[in-house]
Amino acid sequence: MAKNTSSSAFRKIDVDQYCEENFKEDDGDQSGNTGPDESEIINLLNQGKNIEALKVVLSNAPLGSRNQQVKDNALNLTLKVLLSIKSSSQIEEAVAALDIELVDVLMKYVYRGFEVPSEGKSAHLLLWHEKAYSVGGVGSIVRVLTDSKRA
Repeated sequence: MAKNTSSSAFRKIDVDQYCEENFKEDDGDQSGNTGPDESEIINLLNQGKNIEALKVVLSNAPLGSRNQQVKDNALNLTLKVLLSIKSSSQIEEAVAALDIELVDVLMKYVYRGFEVPSEGKSAHLLLWHEKAYSVGGVGSIVRVLTDSKRA
């Protein structure tokens, strides 16, 4: 039972502000994030620094951007990095090197990659999903599916 039953503070709340008609979508990140630098990622891949390229591409993901072209370019670059890491042990090592926020971003790109299937790519993305799931667990999947900022 409430201690202070004579309080009338709740009466000062404007309930009309919570009406669905007044709801405004968040503008998202308008900082102009253009995504990862393609030349830097290609340079890292050519040097054989695949894990470092993965970290850079995931940490510079344009998640809050409204520009679909920027998001598509980032997806293609991320898939290029993911497909460059071939063996299961290398994938496991790469996922283990990521912190939990980057694992969630990786999971976003894996699911986005499933939206555009192609020969051989889906099976490789399933390997990435398995390794990311082993690190992030069900929580990672739930965070990705409920997040409003899409990859």
